[in-house]
Amino acid sequence: MESRELRYFVAVAEELHFGRAAERLGMAQPPLSRAVAQLERRLGTALLERSSRSVSLTDAGAVLLREGRTALDALEAAEHRTRRAAPADAPPGIALATKAGASDELLAKLLDAYAADPRAVPVDVVLCGPGQQGRLLRTGRVDVALLHPPIDDVEGLDVEELRTEGQVVLLPAGHPLSTRGELRLADVADLPGLPAPRWPSPDGAYADGPGPEVHDHAQLLQLVSLGRTSVVVPDVVRAQLRGGVVAVPVTDAPQVTTVIAWPPRSRSLDVARLVETALRL
Repeated sequence: MESRELRYFVAVAEELHFGRAAERLGMAQPPLSRAVAQLERRLGTALLERSSRSVSLTDAGAVLLREGRTALDALEAAEHRTRRAAPADAPPGIALATKAGASDELLAKLLDAYAADPRAVPVDVVLCGPGQQGRLLRTGRVDVALLHPPIDDVEGLDVEELRTEGQVVLLPAGHPLSTRGELRLADVADLPGLPAPRWPSPDGAYADGPGPEVHDHAQLLQLVSLGRTSVVVPDVVRAQLRGGVVAVPVTDAPQVTTVIAWPPRSRSLDVARLVETALRL
């Protein structure tokens, strides 16, 4: 398979619409349709079920979508890691991705402890929205990341667990539920007037929905305090709350684990030393 054809197929499989996929790829629809049909002929199997009104994946198409994403991520990672490879006379360094506003206290302690190691190199901290750390790690844009399963996907990554905690719901002060000692997920699902926030996907797009678009953690807290949204988050966020926002424990929400993650093929001693420092903490 050619990477171009694979990229075309993944776009169609994710959009389930040839027109939207063609727009996303910046090309006309007829050559896109021909390229996908040619890929099907080469593989000897149908990847998509087409009708006049819809497009859906076959079982074979679902497999190629999963494997194709992995392959395209690997190609992108090879490019980024090659570009980031410093010449011998340049100062070394590593890039660490973390969700903006999450694990702030842990991150500060980690960076301070690592900097005390005489072998430490500079750490470039990349702040991103929910779900983007893993993408940055898999595509070679960063060397290591702090993730929070089950919220974040860690499949295919090497990880070490750092801590586990419960979750709380953030509500505007004065909301009828804000005075409760604890809540359950059923209590906070689809609260009237407080639709769930919408975060950007790795490609910057927002899903459709009534909730406000959120760019970062500070904006999220402001929207909660204004009574525009509510959200269930890890308990550690309590330490960052300001006036106008109340955190109530959600007793049946799944536990969230903070892990430090890196690519399974990494041979970086600097990453290894950073991971060792995190485990000591």
